[in-house]
Order: sequence, then C-alpha cells, then structure tokens
Amino acid sequence: MLRSRKSRREEPLEEPLDLDDATVGGPEQEAMLADSVGLAMLVVLDSLAPAERVAFVLHDTFGLPFGEIAAITGRTPASARQLASRARRRIQGPERPRPRRARQREVAEAFLAAARGGDLGALIAVLDPDVELRADAAASLSGRSVTIRGAAAVAGGARAASARSRYGRVALINGTPGVIMAPRGRLAVALAFTYSGDKISQIDVIADPARLEALDLAVLD
Repeated sequence: MLRSRKSRREEPLEEPLDLDDATVGGPEQEAMLADSVGLAMLVVLDSLAPAERVAFVLHDTFGLPFGEIAAITGRTPASARQLASRARRRIQGPERPRPRRARQREVAEAFLAAARGGDLGALIAVLDPDVELRADAAASLSGRSVTIRGAAAVAGGARAASARSRYGRVALINGTPGVIMAPRGRLAVALAFTYSGDKISQIDVIADPARLEALDLAVLD
C-alpha cells in the first residue's frame, strides 16, 4: 500500500483548509484520537481467537481471497470465510435483535425444550401443520436422505430423538435461529429451521461434515 501511494500522483485540494474552523481538531487532538481508536481496535482484536484474527485482518484489511487465507490457516476456504464472518460480528458488537428474530428464537427454544421432554403436544404446537423435515444421508440411520411431512410425523421423530436433544443448543444457523447438537463439544448435527409466521415450516437436518463446515454458526446464550 505504501509503494502504491508513493507512485500515485497527488491531486491538489480544490479549496484551502480553514485551520481556524472549530470543527477541525489540531494535530495533537487528531493524534490522541488515532491512538485511542488504535488501542481500542487492538483490544477487540485481542479478544478474537488466533485463526479468527488472521482471517479477519487478511481479508477485511488486506483483501486476500479466502483461498489464500485457507492455505495460511490450514483450513478450507469455506471455513476461512466462516472465521472472518464470526470475527466481523464480534468486532461490530452484539446486534440488536429484531422482533422477528427474537420470536423465532423463542420458537426454537420451545422446540428444543419439547424435544428434550418428549412432549408431543408442545412439539406440534410450534410446527406448521404442513411442516417438512429433510435429513441428509449422514443424519439418517438408513444412510439415505429422508423426507418427512406433517406436524404429527415430524413431532414423533423429534420425540424419538429426545435422548440426543440433551446435547442441543439454540444457535443462529446462517443468520436464522435453529438447533445444533454437539455432544462433548463436537458439532454433530444442525437443525436449520425455516419459519412461517410463528411456526416452523421446514427443518433441514444436516450431519454431513462438509455441509456442517460450510454453515455460518453462532451459539445463542
């Protein structure tokens, strides 16, 4: 960047700067502001995991493509993209929840609580009558992708998997509240929800490792 600046012809200002303008800080004030902003940014960057920090700085500051960042961090390009995205969210600070997302989170929490308790009625209450569940081959006992339709059938399947639900956590999956299963802290299954109003209208059960790695996940406390 410095070499580029040296070789670039400087353009003259169209109007002279008014150094007496009260809105323009002096050199000392500007230096103090720059120092404080720089220190604050260092504190925020220090809160990131090393891989997140590398991915964020290399991509957002230096514009490196995720393919090159993946080679540096020893991750896949999709994983490098996820690292930078996660770091970006943490640096920007907590997002003020939108009313719709807050309600969706409540529905996801109700689904998980009902699944843990094996409460068929509570499960049906948060499902759209025409809900469709699609499980990939890695998530199916048969080793083939499976589709189940209807609130009663989907609720019955969730109740049957109540033992696994004790490992469940509500999380943002590609920006939408859903549920992840992570026994012993290792991500095994993600339930990506699609909502219709206050009901879950579609559930994508994802267990394939490559598909899991490509997801943008953020656990909700």
